[in-house]
Amino acid sequence: MTLAARAFAVLALFASPLRAETTGEFDYYVLALSWSPGWCAREGAARDSEQCDTDRDLGWVLHGLWPQYEDGWPDYCATPEAPPSRARTGAMADIMGTSGSAWHQWKKHGTCSGLSADAYYETARDAYARITRPEEFRRLDREITLPTSLVEEAFLRDNPDLAADGLTVTCRDGMVQEVRICLTRDLEPRDCGRDVIRDCRLNDALMPPIR
Repeated sequence: MTLAARAFAVLALFASPLRAETTGEFDYYVLALSWSPGWCAREGAARDSEQCDTDRDLGWVLHGLWPQYEDGWPDYCATPEAPPSRARTGAMADIMGTSGSAWHQWKKHGTCSGLSADAYYETARDAYARITRPEEFRRLDREITLPTSLVEEAFLRDNPDLAADGLTVTCRDGMVQEVRICLTRDLEPRDCGRDVIRDCRLNDALMPPIR
């Protein structure tokens, strides 16, 4: 093969998509639970987000239910399904913080699920309800620092069907950000793919209390 032919082949490789993102074609879900007080401390309060209103009393909120490949993930898929109504996204604010968050999760991730908007939100609510959120985090009365391994251990203790390789704790700006839990398409616990298992290893991660 000539140098020019090899160069053309390399360019063609990079120009071609590695995977067609077709709605409904994925391997498993990642359920992402965000510690709302941390998000509010980082940026939500400055945005005057309704998620951060003190009367909401929000702890672990549903960031999203994400279709996942064994390596990588689809997003913003073309779907024949109609987008959700404002009333439908608003009905998810009790566990997702805001209707805007619910809309964004449908647009980026729900469109790849192969489900209608209603079915996607129902599946997400079902997945959220299957996970016990450890009660001790709701009882925090001040900001604390802790090893993120303690957050993982608390979830494993209260959810005996989960395994250590089936969830991961993430951080952002030195704070506990999320717990991400891997589930089958039937919402049963399973091990995460290697691109999801990237635990935050901080020994002094900040965790603000519910305001």
